[in-house]
Amino acid sequence: MTSEPRPVAQPASDALLDRQDELPYRRRQQALLRDFGTAALQTRDFRQILQQAAELCARGLGCSYAKVLEYLPAEQRLIVRAGTGWPAGTVDHVTLGADIESPAGFAFQTGRSVISNHLQEETRFRTPKLLAEHGIKRAINVLIRRGGEGETPFGVLEADSHDPGQFDEADADFLAGFAGLLGIAIERQNADAKLQEALDHEALLTREMSHRVKNSLTSVVGLLRVQARGSESVEVKNALENAAMRVASIAEVHDHLWRGSKVGFVDLSDFVGHLCQNLQSSAPEHTLRCHSDPVIISADKAIPLGLLVNELVTNAVKYAYVDGPGIITVDAREIDGHLLVEISDEGAGLPDGFDINQPRKSLGFRIINGLVRQLMGELTISKNTPRGTLFAIRFSLDPP
Repeated sequence: MTSEPRPVAQPASDALLDRQDELPYRRRQQALLRDFGTAALQTRDFRQILQQAAELCARGLGCSYAKVLEYLPAEQRLIVRAGTGWPAGTVDHVTLGADIESPAGFAFQTGRSVISNHLQEETRFRTPKLLAEHGIKRAINVLIRRGGEGETPFGVLEADSHDPGQFDEADADFLAGFAGLLGIAIERQNADAKLQEALDHEALLTREMSHRVKNSLTSVVGLLRVQARGSESVEVKNALENAAMRVASIAEVHDHLWRGSKVGFVDLSDFVGHLCQNLQSSAPEHTLRCHSDPVIISADKAIPLGLLVNELVTNAVKYAYVDGPGIITVDAREIDGHLLVEISDEGAGLPDGFDINQPRKSLGFRIINGLVRQLMGELTISKNTPRGTLFAIRFSLDPP
C-alpha cells in the first residue's frame, strides 16, 4: 500500500485547502482508534489484539508495515510479537536492539515518540537490519506502557513505510493512541491471568478438601460397618448399616466434587450411576435400573438428593418385596428448569391410609421429609402401574 500524499509547507493562501485535504485522513484515523478500542475491550485473545493493532495502525498511516515489539528483560532486546507486511518467520523470531541507539530502543528507553522520515540519512540512530532489508525509508516508534508508575513497559508499537513521504506529530499521536489502548488491553490480560491463576488455585484447594472429606467419610463408613458386623442386636446392626449407607451417599458426592471439572458442582448422570452401583451391590438379589439426564447440579443439592435416593431405594428393598427379589427404578429428568426424580418399585405398595406426614411415621420417612424441605422441593406419592409405589421429588435446579 502506498502512502497518501501529505501536505508540505505551502503559501499562506493555501493553508485552508491543506487542512480540508487532511480532514478525511484524520477522521479515518479517529474511526480506526474507536473501532480498535471497542474490539480490544471485547476480545480475550491477546495475540489477536496485538495483530489487529498492527494492521489498523498500518491502515491508518497509509503504510505497508507495522509491528508490535515486546521487551525481553533477560535478553534486553525487543522481539516482534505481531506485525503486518513482514515475511513469514518474523513474528516470535526476529529481535531488535532495545538500546538507545536504535529508533525502537530510544522510544523504549526514553518514553518519547520517535519519528524518522529519512532512515537512510539518519544520524541519530542506526537502522535495524530488518528495516534495511525491506527498504524502509521512514518509521514511527511509540512506547507501549503498562501498569503503574515504575513498572517496566511492555514494548514498542512501530509503523514503517518504504515510500517517501512525511510522518508528523499528528501521526505519532495517532500511533500513541493505539499504544495507550494496547497498554490497557495488556493490563486487562494480566489481570485476567492473575484472576484465573487465583481461581485455579482455589479450585485445586477445593478439590483437595473434597478429596480429604471423601476419604474421611469413607473411613467413617468402614467403622460403622465394622461395628454393625460386631453387634449381636439385629436392630443395632440395621441402624448402623443404614447410617453407613447414608454417610456413603455423602462421600459419593465429595468423590465427584474433587474429580469434576466444575468446582462445587457434580454431573448428575455420573453421580446417580455410581450411587446406584453402590446400592445395587448392597442388594444383589434385586434389579436396580437407573437413568439420569446429564444435568449439572450444585453440591448443596446433590448431597440431599443422594440421601433421598438412598433412603427410598433402601425402603423399597426392605418393604416392597417381602416375598422375593424385584425391580426398583430410579429416573431423573430435567423439565423446564426443574429436576424430576422418580423412584418406583413393582412391589406390595404402601398400606391403605398411609400418610407420610403422620407423627408415627418411621425415622426413614422423617429423614425423607427433611431432605425434601432442604431441597425446597415437592414430594408426591402414588401407586405405580401396574403395581407398587412411585415416589416423585421435584425441585428447582441451580443455574449452571
